[in-house]
Amino acid sequence: MLYMPFVPLYLFLTLPAMIFAMWAQHRVTSSFKKYSQQRTRNGITGAEAAREVLQHCGVHNVQVERVKGNLTDHFDPRTNVIHLSDSVYDSPSVAAAGIAAHEAGHAVQCVKAYTPMKLRAAIIPVTNIGSKLSIPLVILGMILEMTGLINIGILLFGVVVVFQLVTLPVEWNASRRAVTVLGESGVLHKDEIPATKKVLSAAALTYVGALAVSLAQLIRLISMSQRRRR
Repeated sequence: MLYMPFVPLYLFLTLPAMIFAMWAQHRVTSSFKKYSQQRTRNGITGAEAAREVLQHCGVHNVQVERVKGNLTDHFDPRTNVIHLSDSVYDSPSVAAAGIAAHEAGHAVQCVKAYTPMKLRAAIIPVTNIGSKLSIPLVILGMILEMTGLINIGILLFGVVVVFQLVTLPVEWNASRRAVTVLGESGVLHKDEIPATKKVLSAAALTYVGALAVSLAQLIRLISMSQRRRR
């Protein structure tokens, strides 16, 4: 009976957020699949597009390498390496060019000391701890009836939410840099840019979905904690 009052809260907050997150993930997958069929007019591949963006922005100490998987693309600031998945690295599609340029945009952010990127990097250690321990601490605190443990768990989960919130401008800015350079440098023709924007916009929605799920969970945890104190 203890958790029955929280069922409606879960349904009205978490469930819609999860549905949105799943829809966003489906949209990025379908968008990438669709525009992977549209070849770049000049035949440039994802890896070449990433290198063009780096060169255009005056970044010369970042490597572009292949990584296994599908849409596993990422930039590692610790090694200054852009990792492009098998579906992007050698693909001469507008989708691959957009994804690769986006990751190059992150590399440029790092070199240019983009403030949200620096903030996100600064809280990563706490975020890693929070993502693993926050929920267990809240549950343990409820079992042992220790308010302090519950508060620590909620605080750690709040850091995870802050990290996801800061991630939004980081991702949007990387996409904006990518689209701008792809157009200015002539890597893509003007009529190819809209397709790339659609792929990157769809990808950005996955971060919005993740934030929505985490916000709903944070509100639920806070509500459960307040309810127990009454």
